[in-house]
Amino acid sequence: MAAGALVSAAALSLTYLSTTTATAQAPAPALTPLPESKPASPALVALGRQLFFDQRLAGDWGNSCASCHSPTKGFGDGMPLSLGYTSMEYFRNAPTLINARHRKRFMWDGRLDGADAGTAVRDMVTEAHFMHADGRIVQERLKQIPEYVVLWEAAFGKGSEPYSPRMFNAIGAFVQSLESKNVPYDRFVKGDASALSAEAKAGLAVFNGKGQCVQCHNGPIGSDGKFHRLGVPEHPDVLGNPLRTITMLRHYATSGMPNYMNARTDVGFYAISKDAKDIGKFQTPSLRELKVTAPYMHNGVFQTLDEVVDFYDRGGGGKGTDLKPLGLSAEEKKGLVAFLLSLSGDPITINEPELPDLQVRTNFGKN
Repeated sequence: MAAGALVSAAALSLTYLSTTTATAQAPAPALTPLPESKPASPALVALGRQLFFDQRLAGDWGNSCASCHSPTKGFGDGMPLSLGYTSMEYFRNAPTLINARHRKRFMWDGRLDGADAGTAVRDMVTEAHFMHADGRIVQERLKQIPEYVVLWEAAFGKGSEPYSPRMFNAIGAFVQSLESKNVPYDRFVKGDASALSAEAKAGLAVFNGKGQCVQCHNGPIGSDGKFHRLGVPEHPDVLGNPLRTITMLRHYATSGMPNYMNARTDVGFYAISKDAKDIGKFQTPSLRELKVTAPYMHNGVFQTLDEVVDFYDRGGGGKGTDLKPLGLSAEEKKGLVAFLLSLSGDPITINEPELPDLQVRTNFGKN
């Protein structure tokens, strides 16, 4: 692509993001930079950070939030399918927690409200598939750790004690503090024309134009928060591994899905909505931090972004997909991958804190 065409593409993209299209309904969708966010109380985030790494929040003390959402793996686990709780295995990918504060819904099937991080944490801690703990027992464990009582009072006030709803909210506050920083694309949108390479600028033009990516991948994290059927291939281990099959069917049962024992595929949003038109639909994933969050899709069947772009280019897979073939050239695909990588920021480094020991409590909560 000629240099003049690249400059034009960049200029058009900036105009596209900064102006609204005159339509009768709403402005055209756009991939926007991350907005400035107001951080939670530092004391609350500090408490949540400590708890995030503590295995004593799990029923058997065997895993922590960080076990499946590791800082070194983009706050995912780097696996196609997550392990889940001890002695069982899960049937979906563990998504990144970076930029979770901007999600409209949590979970691949969108069953949790993105505005309520505390409830999402409660689900992870208490759900049998993940940490399998009773919050009331966990809060009593925390009372046996003097250092946590000190952190608790700093976050919630003198005389307050560990209490499970506040524990979930504290971890949620820590998760919501995890945001992309120094992202090339965001710098570009704000006026730094050198933040993107020529190849990435060409990919941006494809993203907004021929590739039609922006139709679903829009907003601050590149997700419309809606549900789409792409025809992503089933991961063979979901049915090949009985532990994953059992977990999937139990999820359907606890969701109240009809005739769940006859299901032999991941039905996605249908298990939540019970509407047949939602079979095989999953929430649009974020495009942020793709450098560190492979493998991709709800079941991790694609190891690279090249595979993902090829999948979209051929119109997805299977009958009834929402996608259509794009007809991208090899150069356009390469540019698109370069642009997608420009949505990743600086590495987020959070060292695992030292975990204090339990001690016999002798004052029975009295100061």
